[in-house]
Amino acid sequence: MTTRPGVRVEDLLRELAPQVLGALARRYGHFDMCEDAVQEALLAAATQWPDEGVPESPKAWLITVASRRLTDQFRSEQARRVREDTAAAEPPPGQPPDQDDTLTLLFMCCHPALSPPSQLALTLRAVGGLTTAQIASAFLVPEATMAQRISRAKQRIKETGAQFSMPPEDERADRLCVVLHVLYLIFNEGYTATSGPQLERSELTGEAIRLTRAVHRLLPGEGEVAGLLALMLLTDARRPARTRPDGALVPLTEQDRGLWNRESIREGIGLVTDALAGAPLGPYQLQAAIAAVHAEAARAEDTDWPQILALYDLLERISPNPMVTLNHAVAVAMVRGPQAGLDLLGTLDADGASSPRRGPRAPARDGRRPRSGARELPGSRATHDQPPRAALPGSASRPAARARLRLRRRRRPSTRSGSHGLREGPGRPARAGSARQ
Repeated sequence: MTTRPGVRVEDLLRELAPQVLGALARRYGHFDMCEDAVQEALLAAATQWPDEGVPESPKAWLITVASRRLTDQFRSEQARRVREDTAAAEPPPGQPPDQDDTLTLLFMCCHPALSPPSQLALTLRAVGGLTTAQIASAFLVPEATMAQRISRAKQRIKETGAQFSMPPEDERADRLCVVLHVLYLIFNEGYTATSGPQLERSELTGEAIRLTRAVHRLLPGEGEVAGLLALMLLTDARRPARTRPDGALVPLTEQDRGLWNRESIREGIGLVTDALAGAPLGPYQLQAAIAAVHAEAARAEDTDWPQILALYDLLERISPNPMVTLNHAVAVAMVRGPQAGLDLLGTLDADGASSPRRGPRAPARDGRRPRSGARELPGSRATHDQPPRAALPGSASRPAARARLRLRRRRRPSTRSGSHGLREGPGRPARAGSARQ
């Protein structure tokens, strides 16, 4: 056993959880049983390592303990003889496999047969390494309720006969959309909680950023993955300045921009700049570009609204929906005057604002804030701090011009290229532009 200065056991376990689960699921199958075994191994490590020290190979330790727990499960449930004999005869794992199965796990946890709440819960448990109690606390539901939700999700995956492997190539683009949308929802729920007394739940925003980083590391060429990570970083960078001591929201125009996290802003701008330079254009990139334009302005009055308007023009072309139109109208008002913005806003009444399928959500019952959809009327875009929705550095690379040029080069928006987000539909970021500012 060793000690690891500066490394918290909890952080190490969260990092290793998906790797260990991936190794077991690939070796034994039976995702549901493997997930239970890994949770027991993580609990054992959390109990023993703080006192006894971290093993020389913590991943191998966890795989060994989880494998033993899994063997016990096979025996206790009187599995078929051949399966029991095979599992029991397996020697303790030696050197753990180098393969990182995090992405495969994310695809499985975001299986299209699962409901969005189940996708979120299973992702946080199996890939995020959070306990059922932690997830229940984050979503303000009883632990028993969350345990049942996770159990039903695992059972549903078992019923579908899904194998622990990457989706077929012809399904991968659409399935990646689902994964990104789930990560987006986790972040949004953390940035502006939809229930409870607290505006934010930093454990959810932090976990969403960590998981999106992992996907970006595994898929560095996917522009929409980079765009989503940039969007999260640029949005979360404003967190220290967005509330007053009493918890009230601070309008964006009144925020102390000196409190914004400049390291996160620099990283976010770099990510979206690189994505716009080569990857197929997608809504997450455009939202990140809008956020970056806001982040570049030293003062609210320095905001490059013409560039934001150009980016919203593009976003409305490739991912139109009422929330994009609402924010587009604010940008139009800032550039061309209030009447021009109101004229555009009037199109919502004409062709979709009243639609239950496409329309903005109603305000929350307590009047505190609406769910992650429409939050305020025109003008809120310029005055209130809401989560993800943003833009890129005007002075750095003029992203609006770059995006327009790349859009003109395409005959029509791609639906199979690396952006994976240009069409609306089940599992896609159907409310592009609905993230907060």
